[in-house]
Amino acid sequence: MSAASTSVRVVKNTAFLYAKMIITMVISLYTTRLILASLGAADFGIFNVVGGAITMLGFLNSTMANATQRFMSYAEGEGGEVNKRTIFNASMVLHVVVAALTVVLLLAAMIPLFDGAFQIHPHRVHAAHVVYYCLIASTVMGILAAPYDAVMNAHENMLYYSVIGIVEALFKLAIAVVCVYAESDKLIVYGVLMALVPLISFLVISIYCHRHYTECVIAPRRYWNGRQMRKITHFFGWNFLTAVSSLLSAQGIGVVLNHFFGPVLNAAQGVANQVNGTLANFSVNMMKALNPVITKSAGAGNRDAMNRATLAGCKFSTLLLMFFGIPVSLEVHYILSVWLKEVPDWTAVFVIMQMTQFIIVQMASSASTAVYASGDIKHYAIWKSVMNASPLLLVWLAFSWGGSPAWLYVPMIVVWAICGDVVIVYYAHKKCGLPPGAYLCSVLLPLICAAAVCLIVGLLPVLLLPPSLLRLALTCLATTAGMLLSARLFLLTSEEKTILRSIAHRLISRKRK
Repeated sequence: MSAASTSVRVVKNTAFLYAKMIITMVISLYTTRLILASLGAADFGIFNVVGGAITMLGFLNSTMANATQRFMSYAEGEGGEVNKRTIFNASMVLHVVVAALTVVLLLAAMIPLFDGAFQIHPHRVHAAHVVYYCLIASTVMGILAAPYDAVMNAHENMLYYSVIGIVEALFKLAIAVVCVYAESDKLIVYGVLMALVPLISFLVISIYCHRHYTECVIAPRRYWNGRQMRKITHFFGWNFLTAVSSLLSAQGIGVVLNHFFGPVLNAAQGVANQVNGTLANFSVNMMKALNPVITKSAGAGNRDAMNRATLAGCKFSTLLLMFFGIPVSLEVHYILSVWLKEVPDWTAVFVIMQMTQFIIVQMASSASTAVYASGDIKHYAIWKSVMNASPLLLVWLAFSWGGSPAWLYVPMIVVWAICGDVVIVYYAHKKCGLPPGAYLCSVLLPLICAAAVCLIVGLLPVLLLPPSLLRLALTCLATTAGMLLSARLFLLTSEEKTILRSIAHRLISRKRK
């Protein structure tokens, strides 16, 4: 398949995901406004520190699904129906085991968390317990849905995936409206209703996959393959280590913040997570469409195509995040004041620092997919887990020595993001043959230059005009102009310009027909 044909498929799938993202972003931002106003900063902070993993489940589940997707997409590249059914059944068995172990671990963690780690007012402990139990139920549903999510991604069925995302967002909006008018404990109502969303999603996606994809047959005895099971288990175990280390670090940092500064700062962190998570979806959706292409190229033995897609993914997914993240960071105070009735202290600082972290991490995201496509991830997983877990200890030390809340993100930027990217690129070179020089010249340096240009031109309206909707519009126009100028001068290669022109020509031709 030609590069242009592959690009057209990626663009079409990305368009489905962006349509879903734009709709869900609007719904999600308004939902957060309703929930924060309904619960108040204190209860919203309690939900984020106790049930905050619910918002992180998307990351954990996508990471777990990536393990299955790697084998499913690899099998798509190789061909073979029986092999795909073997992979699906092995994945289901592993996810059931992981779900059971997760329940045991979360229940065992309740005592140390509620007796010492969480700083929660005594009269809100019961509500926090209910939220925690809801978290366990949501976690189980998310884990069991991961193999089906992997199948959908391996088949690049982004239209149905987008519809499901929109329906979930509408459910969450309905939950927020219910909380506004609820007469009983709003935090409990919110926690219980939010637990129903993953359950409904699991039922819908499982029924759809069993009806439309032949590999979705639950028959572990019939399709048992010990060699394949060991291979998947080995890969799954190391992948799960990186996912858990990242999740525990992210959630642990929230607990540390709560321990030193109380739940109001967790509310600020929750708002920052909401803003940056919404913006990061632009890049995540592009990667969701591109990742199967990288893995299928590996399965077909086409390393050159895999590395070209990897470099393009690193560059363009980061550009998308910068395109929206830079103007939002420059205008964060004005945006927060318009969006929220009550803006928790430190929210603006948290938004800017977390966005910086996200942009740096995104610079090597596709390279990470390439490493996973290689299948040999043991040493990579060990190093990444160390990078993921280190900020938790460093943040605790910083706060113990009297550091301000801003220190929450310093170790995450330096260790998790920068050092983590170095590890990813090193192993992408070692396992996949990705040239470090090509990454430096075609990804890292052009992105740094583009960021500098966008920041410089975007700062002009901020420095010259008072906060207003007009200034926000001008800032967005200025950063967009800076991005287009950068793309013209040094971001796009001649091959990428040719592919983009080919895609535009095909899309225009189809529209005329």
